[in-house]
Amino acid sequence: MNRKEEITSGISFQADHAAHNGAPATGAVCRAQIALMAGDTGCGRRIAKWPGSVLTDAMPLRLAGGLHHLFRQGAAPELGPVYAQEVTEQSEVDAIVAAVVSRHDAELLPWFDGPPQTNEAGRSASFVAALHWLASRTTSRFELNEIGSSAGMNLLIDRYGYGLGGVRSGPADAPCVIAPDWQGEPPPATPFRIEVVRGCDLNPIDVRDNAAADRLMAYIWPEAEARFARMEAGIAMIRARGVDLVQADAAEWIVERLAEPQAQGVTRVLMHSIVWQYIPPDRQAMIEAAMAEAGARATSERPLAWIALETNRATFRHELKVRFWPGAGRRNCWARRMRMGLGCGGWGEGGEMFEVDLVLD
Repeated sequence: MNRKEEITSGISFQADHAAHNGAPATGAVCRAQIALMAGDTGCGRRIAKWPGSVLTDAMPLRLAGGLHHLFRQGAAPELGPVYAQEVTEQSEVDAIVAAVVSRHDAELLPWFDGPPQTNEAGRSASFVAALHWLASRTTSRFELNEIGSSAGMNLLIDRYGYGLGGVRSGPADAPCVIAPDWQGEPPPATPFRIEVVRGCDLNPIDVRDNAAADRLMAYIWPEAEARFARMEAGIAMIRARGVDLVQADAAEWIVERLAEPQAQGVTRVLMHSIVWQYIPPDRQAMIEAAMAEAGARATSERPLAWIALETNRATFRHELKVRFWPGAGRRNCWARRMRMGLGCGGWGEGGEMFEVDLVLD
């Protein structure tokens, strides 16, 4: 397979992934990028000469976000029938996308410079499910440290309400309630309290800035109505009361957090979602070594835990992995597999998480 075929295959996979996860219009817009490679635009040339992995880099979703942004700003109204699925013939979608790209080529090129910042608030439901499980085995108080926090939507974890297969969690008066379509046994109903929530990102997004908030909204798939509501609620919550989010290298930040004194009776937690693939291997190794060292020091009075919601790069399914010290090891949980339908769009490679495999290391 030559390079053009590899890029075409990656775009096709992304398009199929979107279509199979309730976002056929987004899939069609992604697939239209194949035809762009034959055209004479900067975007087309950027696609054709993409140096990395199309899927790992989420390349098709970068341009898809730019196109959605133009539509939301009223600059590309012809995309409306595509997003509304009134135009479904791929050749017609190709022509519409090509016309928009030709007209806004220079404006769209910068969207290739970084991965999509999806920052879906619904991921907090997975984190909270894991915290319920941990609370039944470690302590009922947690210090949460998130890397790759983006705009901080999941740093609002203690302000959302949750409905997890019949288990109610979070503030009773929460302005946003996340209730996935849970299939399978619910998590333990063990109550817990979050003492501290803080996060870092290499390039944090300040949603108090309207342009930054608009960009974040553009990465949401147009079909994902529920996600728009969650994002709008999260933005309003951060504007009302901010979050503890700093700009920092994830590995260096975690090393610093692990070196801090830990309160007795509080489980220190590293958590992250759909970010590990973007962390360089040397930084991953640094985090793993730091966690192993901290885990060796952990006690039942000051436990350590690691919650990761990431894409399995072999299966492109999402896995929620939970590990804790002392006592880390493979053991039974309330469900080997959870199904959490949150509506289409935006988890991982851009597609919503319909199924989560729970793997206990």
